[in-house]
Amino acid sequence: MEITLTPEVEEYIQSKIASGQYASASEVFFAGIKLLQDIEKTYQGRYQALRDEVKIGLDAADRGEVVDADTVFSQLQERLNQKRNQTP
Repeated sequence: MEITLTPEVEEYIQSKIASGQYASASEVFFAGIKLLQDIEKTYQGRYQALRDEVKIGLDAADRGEVVDADTVFSQLQERLNQKRNQTP
């Protein structure tokens, strides 16, 4: 595999090596790939959690367990007003 780096990226990698954080360019790349994998895992977990929450809502709607929008917004406005009144 051949990778072409911009001068800015190459300079950044060299600065990480010079600082002693990493011993080689390979270590910098591996750290970057590990970080990318961690971010993707986190994103997938959050995405799945969101899908699960949406499914709960859709299932409730299918059972007729819904609240009209005016009621929801009225309740949200009331909560907001209560929070504002609690803040010194």
